[in-house]
Formats: sequence, structure tokens, C-alpha cells
Amino acid sequence: MASSSTPAAVREMQKDLEVQANALSKIQKDISKNHQVRKQYTIQVGENELVLKARTRPALPRLSSSLQLPAAELELLDDGANVYKLIGPVLVKQDLAEAKANVKKRIEYISAELKRMDRALKDLEDKQNSKKESVCCILLVFIVTLQLLDDFPIVPTVTFVNAFH
Repeated sequence: MASSSTPAAVREMQKDLEVQANALSKIQKDISKNHQVRKQYTIQVGENELVLKARTRPALPRLSSSLQLPAAELELLDDGANVYKLIGPVLVKQDLAEAKANVKKRIEYISAELKRMDRALKDLEDKQNSKKESVCCILLVFIVTLQLLDDFPIVPTVTFVNAFH
């Protein structure tokens, strides 16, 4: 026969399980956010590198901002060509070498951010795996305890199962 403190212990395990499952859910949301930001950075660096490595001149208007005319297209221009940078609603003349340097610097910055995001993702995935193991262990102990207390009617909820998606 179970002692009177056992139902309180089971409730405590249930609370701990809920806390751990919520923590796991938060880690999974952080991983999802990381993937979204990483995707955006990958697109940005790809666009900039594509223009750096362009072999043929695309059909673009002669006047274009340096943000829309990145380095590969800039490489196609003569040294004396006019380059304009869009600042708000105004096109401001910019030195060709400065425009090239800005695009290359942008690629370096975005690439560094991608590396930082990769490290953060690895850390989050390690935390997620650790938290999954923790939740599984707590859930196992919880279920075994409930089975031993067949007269105690608490059953794990669907919330705990959803934490593993």
C-alpha cells in the first residue's frame, strides 16, 4: 500500500516533467529561429557572391545603387565608371573602389555571422539532446511510479509526447 506522501511526490514529478518539457520546447523554438536567420544570411551572402563571380554583364540600368550592383557587377565596370549608392530616396555618387570594398566587407560580415550561427546551432542541438534524455528519464520514472501506484489515477498528458516533435 502506498504512503500518503507518494501522491505528493508524483505531483512533484509531474511538475518537474512539465518544466523540463517546456524547457525542451523553448530550445526547439530557438533552433527554429536560428534556422530562419541562417537561411536569410545564406541568401544574402549568396546574392553578394553571385554578383562577385558574375561572368557576363546582366541587363541592368546604367545608374544603380551599390546595394543592387554588388562586386562582380562592379568588377565589370571601368575604373572611371560612375557608381551610385542609394541612401534613402537619393542616389549619391560613390567611388568604385569604395563600393567594391563595401560589398566584400558585407560578404565577410555575413560569413562570420553564419559561422557564429552554426556554432550556436550546434550548442542548441546539444542542449536539445540533453534535455530530451532528461525528459525521457523523468517520464520513465513517472510512468513506473504510476504503475506501482495502480490506485493513483494520474496519467501523463499529451503535452509531454508533443515535446519530442
